[in-house]
Amino acid sequence: MTAASAGIDPTALAPEVLPRLPELDPALSRWIRTTDRRGDHHTWHLLDNGPQLQAAGTEIIGTVLCVHGNPTWSYLWRNVIDQAPAGWRVIALDQLGMGFSDRTDRPRTLAERVDDLGDLSDALGLAGPVVLLAHDWGGPIGLGWALAHTDLLAGIVLTNTAVHQPASSPAPTAIRIARSPLLLDLVCRRTPAFVRATTAISRPPLRRELRDAFAAPYDSASRRRAVADFVADIPLADEHRSMAALQAIGNGLDKVADLPALLVWGPSDPVFSQLYLDDLMQRLPQADVHRFAGASHLVLEDRPEGIGFIWQWITTHLADDRVRDDHEPAERTAGDHRVVDHDNGEAADDRPDHDRSPGDDHVDDHARAAAAQVGGVPIVVDVTDPGGTAIVELGDRPTSITFGDLAERVSAVARGLTARGVEPGDRVAVLVPPGIDLTTVVYALWRLGAVIVIADAGLGLRRMAGALRGAGVDHVVGIGKALVLTGLTGVPGSRIRFEGRRIAELIEDGTGVELPDSEPAPDADGAILFTSGATGPPKGVVYSRTRLSAQIALLRDGFGFGHDDSFVAAFAPFALYGPALGMASAVPDMDVTAPHTLTAAALAEAVERADATIVFVSPAALRNVVATAAALSPKQRTALQRPELVLSAGAPVPPALLRQVKQLLPQAATHTPYGMTEALPVATIDPTTLEPVPGSPSGVCVGTPLPAVTVALNPLGAAPEDLTTDPGVVGEIVIFGPHTKTRYDRLWGTQVASECPPGWHRSGDVGCYDADGRLWVQGRVAHVLWTADGPLTPYGPEELIEQLPGVSAAAVVGVGPVGTQQPVAVIVPNGRVPRRSPLVPARVAQTVREAAGVDFAAVLEADWLPVDIRHASKVDRSALARWATRWLHGKDAARALKPRTGSAPVTRSR
Repeated sequence: MTAASAGIDPTALAPEVLPRLPELDPALSRWIRTTDRRGDHHTWHLLDNGPQLQAAGTEIIGTVLCVHGNPTWSYLWRNVIDQAPAGWRVIALDQLGMGFSDRTDRPRTLAERVDDLGDLSDALGLAGPVVLLAHDWGGPIGLGWALAHTDLLAGIVLTNTAVHQPASSPAPTAIRIARSPLLLDLVCRRTPAFVRATTAISRPPLRRELRDAFAAPYDSASRRRAVADFVADIPLADEHRSMAALQAIGNGLDKVADLPALLVWGPSDPVFSQLYLDDLMQRLPQADVHRFAGASHLVLEDRPEGIGFIWQWITTHLADDRVRDDHEPAERTAGDHRVVDHDNGEAADDRPDHDRSPGDDHVDDHARAAAAQVGGVPIVVDVTDPGGTAIVELGDRPTSITFGDLAERVSAVARGLTARGVEPGDRVAVLVPPGIDLTTVVYALWRLGAVIVIADAGLGLRRMAGALRGAGVDHVVGIGKALVLTGLTGVPGSRIRFEGRRIAELIEDGTGVELPDSEPAPDADGAILFTSGATGPPKGVVYSRTRLSAQIALLRDGFGFGHDDSFVAAFAPFALYGPALGMASAVPDMDVTAPHTLTAAALAEAVERADATIVFVSPAALRNVVATAAALSPKQRTALQRPELVLSAGAPVPPALLRQVKQLLPQAATHTPYGMTEALPVATIDPTTLEPVPGSPSGVCVGTPLPAVTVALNPLGAAPEDLTTDPGVVGEIVIFGPHTKTRYDRLWGTQVASECPPGWHRSGDVGCYDADGRLWVQGRVAHVLWTADGPLTPYGPEELIEQLPGVSAAAVVGVGPVGTQQPVAVIVPNGRVPRRSPLVPARVAQTVREAAGVDFAAVLEADWLPVDIRHASKVDRSALARWATRWLHGKDAARALKPRTGSAPVTRSR
């Protein structure tokens, strides 16, 4: 007997409700009759595009079976159906008791629901290949079905679900509250509180009509009974009736370990936290992962682009040639790189590499051959000169260490870390200030084959903690303050304090411990470095050990570093490479989380102590060095005549600033290596040597590519594979080299989008080559203005505006819809803006228009430009565009433009 026969018939509600729901085609609805193991009959509601495909005569080449959780229904998958590629059938069911399926006369256990799903697939005559797509409690149900139907199964996609509740962690608070005897019936059945709460936690909030649509089948207590039954069936104790079934499903996932799998996750879910993602990654080690930072429980509602990722993953891994996009080239494997043959799969020709160029059809072969020119540098301490000074620390308690002592200390700390449970392959967050201690622990972890995870404090506590949680670190090694803060912000992993006497204790713990004899595999992960988050949430960038060593080699070969050189390390990314290069380094007296705290006097002291020939410094630090130069003593000025090379990276540096730097360091060339966290260095130039040439491109010249690095352009609006190096062609800058990232961490969709053509890194920057083979950066792809007259890149007009008297900084942004955007200039005058309105006088606006050669719709003034946290240099043009839009629409936006640095706003840089 079913509840429908007792008068609760949800099918009667469907014809009235379904046509009124947004984003849903009611023609997709159908009902299927099944009989369960007890002989009871049930009517299921489905959203199914199969009949439509058949009516159109379309051959079905695969099926995606969508299984929802509690308290959603098949509506969750409406856009999955809407975006289905040709030939793919999507079946989204309503669980019995849920949505518009029958209300049953008794609660159903997990095992019964798995059987129910089998009954449904039998009734449908489901044939393979089938991809399971499941969410929430639909995960265990769907996986239980999958384990019983491996003959049909071709792949698994899971979103925010779990198959195990670790004994070491309590159940989520929301579930424990809902499960309490006093609240279960009230919250889940008698009121719609649980139903409504599920959609209320979305980030950003769902539209009201969508929240109402999710709640539509549950408009009465009788229709919500299964919601309470589902919650009661969550096994939180061994004696629970569904615990055995859940354990069998979790333990059985090794049976599908050879199948493609994808985990799509909203890490801000208050129920299915990072803990459950980590568990699933262990049970499905083959799985690709994509985390949408900030997304919550209904991840595909919070981040609709995730649906496109899922379909891209399915068609990439599972589709045959019948569903391959016409423009998608065939792939073949060659060595460590995927090679795209743009001639529809025919073999590449045998032309010698020097006859190829990045503009032809065999760009991957060309770049791979060039990469072989670089010989890697092992990521170990170079002890060629054991008595030579390796690191000098300055500040309140200056100290130093030799290469020989550093190598011994690294081995001792590695043994201590082993004793504390650190194993090869473990992810270890390192939260130690730059200097001897940081270098020691990083090289010790590399010696063990562990993976260092670096999310520097410049990200800010909230974003740094979010990055480390997302990386799923196994251990945190840091100073006491850092360990406390990461504990308070939920960063996982064991804690190992690394400062003061605690280091000696760690070393003592490792006495007698044997280190691994074998070297880690070259392609094993070596580091995860996080981007600055200037254009979105910080992304984890994974480098293999081979790519790390190639990066060190490029620095050596590209800039001619030798054992006779020494450097001041005021730029953290390069500070760690000195020991591997056999170069002495000095860490100046500054707050490394705030680059602008480096003074000219502190730089001079570091140069003198290290007898430095090279200075690594960020653009923000350079500005403060110049600003504080007046306080230098004659002795300090003499010390600054020693360096032969100044390197500044992280953001473009104005030539005018570099000329001021050269007045302080007169013997030094001033190079500004171009690159990003995903690929650094890429190209270089000393901008002070760049002579203005009529007809040169606008923007920032970043020089010529370094040895073994190939840089090409994908013209704006062209197909991703259409690469060129022709002068004057504006496009996205794409990079191939032995030192580019291995992948983005747990960002499958982002990685695929960034690797086009395969093996190349899409930088997100836009630029062009000049006639002399020099690369010019003209902005970010995301900041290109798409006007009615075509694309407009921001750097060139900004540079011309900043040459005007009284202007200290400028930014160009677009207002309005893409294709008809109106250009708007935002200028920062010398001194604060006295007027309440940001609109400049007409004569000033005309001067700006004439200088830039752009007919700006408006010219606005601001007293600062918002910049990124880490480098305090990259202008947040998206924030400026929003601010400008509000002002131009007559809205008070005085509070809309906020600093991102937490310190005095920076007003000059790209």
